[in-house]
Amino acid sequence: MEREKILGNLRAELAMGNHIIGVSTGTGITAKYAKQGGADFILMLNSGRFRQMGRSSLAGFLPFCNSNDMVMDFASREIIPLVKDIPIIFGLNASDPTKNMDDYIIEIKDRGFSGINNYPTVGLIDGKFSEALEDEGNSYLLEVEAIRIAHNRDMFTVAFVFNEIQATQMIEAGADVICVHLGLTEGGLLGAKKVFSLEAAKIRADNIFKICNELKPGIVKMIYGGPVKTPIDVQYMYSNNEDLMGYIGGSSFERIPSEKSITNITKAFKVTGKLDEDDLMVKMLDGVTKHYDYVEFVKEYIAQNYMNEISFSDLAKVAHVSRSYLSSLFKKSVGCSFQEYIVRFRMDRAIEILDRDKIQLSELAYLVGYQDYAQFSKMFKKVKGFSPKQYKSNINTKT
Repeated sequence: MEREKILGNLRAELAMGNHIIGVSTGTGITAKYAKQGGADFILMLNSGRFRQMGRSSLAGFLPFCNSNDMVMDFASREIIPLVKDIPIIFGLNASDPTKNMDDYIIEIKDRGFSGINNYPTVGLIDGKFSEALEDEGNSYLLEVEAIRIAHNRDMFTVAFVFNEIQATQMIEAGADVICVHLGLTEGGLLGAKKVFSLEAAKIRADNIFKICNELKPGIVKMIYGGPVKTPIDVQYMYSNNEDLMGYIGGSSFERIPSEKSITNITKAFKVTGKLDEDDLMVKMLDGVTKHYDYVEFVKEYIAQNYMNEISFSDLAKVAHVSRSYLSSLFKKSVGCSFQEYIVRFRMDRAIEILDRDKIQLSELAYLVGYQDYAQFSKMFKKVKGFSPKQYKSNINTKT
């Protein structure tokens, strides 16, 4: 599809009050149904392919294969022949020393791609490795230059940026979309563990979009990754940033839904009932008191997250009350402190698991939120009056 036609379609969507959606994938079935669901363009990124192999998006940055060759191979064979009348964007590794970018971008266009996106991007790399890349000449400016070349070839361009300086560089290079990359997508079994909050993501996007509005007000402004992984998260970003025009997702559209659905359907054949984390997330983002009282919120949060580390201070922040007030309210209602409640809850849960399953005690500790078995055993004995080993032996004797 021609660049002007793509931009015309995007402007028409925005004029109707819709948001722009881009879907990153490594498989034809996702591309096919993303189009059917209303996606505005499809990105072919090497990480999408690795996700289909059961690897995380981070695999796209490791020396497993040549990124450009991988994308060209699967996208040319599986995506372009299958999905028609929607822009297919090539995820270009601009620092590839085996390619002449001028010639390669012409080849990309000739093979049927509507445009390019700078991925994998060195913008996700920091520290000493980033410094070493800079010293070798493999800087973000190579990605800026690739966007410039593609723009001059009248191709549609989607630029991942990480700060205001990069946004400025990409706008000057002619990028059609400035997408604030918030880091590898959080959530799911394979998601990046170190992420920042939705509020921090909003602030970063605000700062970058401010520069966009100064330099080129009409440019399409989007976000990608980080803590933004569900429609609820995206709605939070839309509600708190009037400049945001759309969202690009990869793991959010194919990895996390697949993980959840496959895991849940498998569990459904073994156990009954399940909790939906999004129910709690809706209430947390929408305001705790609109749905139920503070104490019920804390109890429900513990019920869904007892196996993880839980910060009472964080729960107070989410509820928009002081820690001391929430603590006083909780103790008055429940009859014990938050810390006592969560320990008892975990020990009760441990008893349920021991009664139901044959399991190693070290594994049991991990399942109820304890990395250290000695600490788990100590708390178990304190609450129940006997050790986990004694309780398990008693079960074995009865059976």
